[in-house]
Parts: sequence; structure tokens; C-alpha cells
Amino acid sequence: MRDNDARLEETAGLAAAIGVEVVGRMPFRVRQARPATLLGSGQVDQVKDRAEEQGAELIVVDGALTPVQQRNLETAIGCKVIDRTGLILEIFGERAATAEGRLQVELAHLDYQAGRLVRSWTHLERQRGGFGFLGGPGETQIEADRRMIRDRMARLRRELEGVSRTRGLHRGRRQRAPWPVVALVGYTNAGKSTLFNRLTGADVMAEDLLFATLDPTLRQFSPPGIDRAMLSDTVGFVSELPTQLVAAFKATLEEVVSADLIVHVRDIAHPDSDAQRADVEKVLAELGVGDEIVTPRIEAWNKIDALDPDAREAVLADAARRDDVAALSAMTGEGVDDLVAAISANLTRAHRRYQIDLDPADGAGAAWLHAHGEVIDQWMADDRLMVEVRLAEPDYARFIQRDA
Repeated sequence: MRDNDARLEETAGLAAAIGVEVVGRMPFRVRQARPATLLGSGQVDQVKDRAEEQGAELIVVDGALTPVQQRNLETAIGCKVIDRTGLILEIFGERAATAEGRLQVELAHLDYQAGRLVRSWTHLERQRGGFGFLGGPGETQIEADRRMIRDRMARLRRELEGVSRTRGLHRGRRQRAPWPVVALVGYTNAGKSTLFNRLTGADVMAEDLLFATLDPTLRQFSPPGIDRAMLSDTVGFVSELPTQLVAAFKATLEEVVSADLIVHVRDIAHPDSDAQRADVEKVLAELGVGDEIVTPRIEAWNKIDALDPDAREAVLADAARRDDVAALSAMTGEGVDDLVAAISANLTRAHRRYQIDLDPADGAGAAWLHAHGEVIDQWMADDRLMVEVRLAEPDYARFIQRDA
């Protein structure tokens, strides 16, 4: 069950993520949704009075509105109204930095707007990124003929299919290497990018901001016993993630589908941490992960530095009882080594022990074994260097064929 205050706080955070100043919040219990306005007439009047009192120019409804409900609310209240889906699409429109990201967002935007006609609110116009969901530059696209929208969507899908094929080729090259892929997933603002930066030494944007990461990022890192692995930082999930975005971002999220290991980063200090976990699992299920695709998972319980002492002890004790959980703070670095050890143990689970006979002068061979596997023991016997090492079968095959 979600905490109402936390839900309001999240919605305010979504609005703040695109520079909207929140001047008021009003929770309502909707026993029966009204087809015309969603809210009851008395509730609509309350919103109208509050908007006039605060001088509000925009109302954000934390829920889904039909085109009719949106139009009627705008007429009744006298200012622009946008629902949760439109707000998230607006954020994605501003944040997409790559050509691929902008293609995905535009496709989702057109899908969302296909059945809507949003009037221009000139008092909200401003030079800004995004696609004009709140008004301003770009809004003429919404007024386009439906046939033109369908044609544009078809072209975007073809371009994204090309992106998907290219990404598949890149994955194929990595798999032939072979380098395992570890995908970081989690609710937006759970700390994925901060953890990504700490593990890889990268400088991916990591701020206390919803949807700080939108475009996927891949970097290599070297957990113990593994020469090289690829770490993927993905877009954060959110409750009621618009279906248009799940569909549009499948090309990006294919990194998750094809990963060898999924690390689910959770903000364990958040009051809705369990509900957020359920939201992430729901999106993963929509992608087919956990259904026809069974991918090993580890949960990274992040932000233990934000817990009070009693809650912190309880979380640490709970995590210690499980081998698929690591409690940590990506910000301070506490517990990150435990997560790295868990990642390494998971990726090397299929490794086997080998006893290898080396010439003592073969320093390069010994170094290779240390770099690509976990050296358990080594000793001299009959002027030979004996090395007991845990290796993946493909790595062992590569080693014994190195001089062939």
C-alpha cells in the first residue's frame, strides 16, 4: 500500500524535474471516477478556488485522464491540466540527450497524443526542450492530421528497429568476447547512477532528481575473478510508467533483457520501498524478464546512510541473512565491496576448478590466470609452477589454446 504523502512528494518531484514550481498539493479520495471530469463537482470547485488563490497556471493530476476529462477540467478550472502520463512524457522529452532517446520519446508522445487535441496555451510558451506537452514550441505537431501522425510513428518504429539491430550486433560482439553484462535497474532516484559511477569510475549524471538518467550507458569494470564485465545503467522505472514509454524504450531496455545478471537497486530508506520494488518487478515482467527469460538477480539495498540507527541495524541484519542482497550506501561507499563480491560470486558460479602446470618463467601465463580467473592456490612441484584456479570454461579453452 502506497503512502499518500510519499505519492504526493513523488508527483511534486516529477513536476520539479522539469522546472515547474509547485505552489500547492491537494489529495482527494475518488470513490467513483466521473466520466466527464474524474473528480466530483465539489472537488473541481475546490481545485478551481485553490488555483485562483495561488495564481496557478498548471494543474497536474496524479492519475490518468481521458481526453474528455482533460478538456472538461481545463474548461472548468480555467488553466492547463496535464495528467501523470503527460508529465512523465514531458520529462523524458527534455532529458533525452541522444538521437535514439529522442526518437523513443517522440514515438511515445505521438502515441499518447494520437487521440487528443491539446489547445495552445500561449501564456505557458517558452523556449525549452521536450516536445511541448505543456504548451509552446512543438505543439503544432499535436494538431497534425491523424494520418500524418500514424505515418510519422511508422517511420520512427522503422528507425528504432534499426537501432535495435545495431544494439544486437554490439551485444553479439560482446558475447563472443565473451564479457558478461550486469544491468542496473531500479526505481527512479534509487541511486543507480551514483552506484554506477562508483563501480566504474565514470561520471554519469547523478543528481537527487527523478529521471536523471534517460539514455543508457555502458562501461566496463572488473569484479574479482573476472577479467572484464560490462555494467549497464538504465532509465529508472516509476509507478504507473506509461505503456507508451515501456513500448518505445524496449530498444534501450533490451540491455536488461539480455543481461547475465540484474542488480535491482532499491532506495531502502524510502517509505514506499516495497511498493517501488513491486513497480520495478512489474515493468521487468512486461519486458519478459522472469517469464520466458530467467535472469539471476541481486538486490542492492541502497541509502543505508539515510536510515536511523535502529532501522539501519534491522536492514543490515536482514541483508546478512540473504545471499541475494547487499546493503550499502553508493554515496559513502559502505557495503559496495559486499555487492561487488556478490556480483563476482554470481557471475563465476558456473566456473570450474582447474589445476594448471606452468613453466616458472611463464609470467605472462600466470598473470593471465590472475586476471581472468580466481587463483585459489599455487605451489612449486618438480621445478614446475602448479596453479589451482577457478575459470569459466570458455576462458580455460582460450588459455590452453593460447600457444596453438
